[in-house]
Amino acid sequence: MLRWALIFLVVALIAAFLGFGGIAAGAAGIAKILFFVFLVLFVVSLVAGGFRGRRL
Repeated sequence: MLRWALIFLVVALIAAFLGFGGIAAGAAGIAKILFFVFLVLFVVSLVAGGFRGRRL
């Protein structure tokens, strides 16, 4: 998922450089959403892994 966020970020940068503002804004928005989803899933997996390693 992080790979897709980086791909959309690169697309946004290239589109902005070429003057396509609408496409750049859309790609940047998608990249931002994917990045935050990645962060949430990463934190959830860290917490789940921490609880799985404990023995009660």
